[in-house]
Amino acid sequence: MDNDNQILVEVAYALPNKQIIIPVKIEGNATIYQAALKSGITNQFSQIDLEKDPMGVFGKMVKDPKSETVKAGDRVEIYRPLLIDPKASRVKRADKAKQQKVTTSDEARD
Repeated sequence: MDNDNQILVEVAYALPNKQIIIPVKIEGNATIYQAALKSGITNQFSQIDLEKDPMGVFGKMVKDPKSETVKAGDRVEIYRPLLIDPKASRVKRADKAKQQKVTTSDEARD
């Protein structure tokens, strides 16, 4: 590998109680997937599956980490699977707010 063609990127992963950012020197034409693989992040977080887990750069998810290339200074992020469907969560919050509003208006009439 020619050092002149190498760039520095970061690979990030976060759990609620632990976060890590690993600097990685990689070829300039490397993919997001290759950067994540080279970081060795799966040695520290065994739950990561680089074949399945979504990835992105600076908070923007990419469709195909194996074809999208990184640029110098990029922060490659590996995302955890969602625990709850966002739509279901919004519906649940809206129902709860509606119930609180009804309860509050009933109490105001008393």
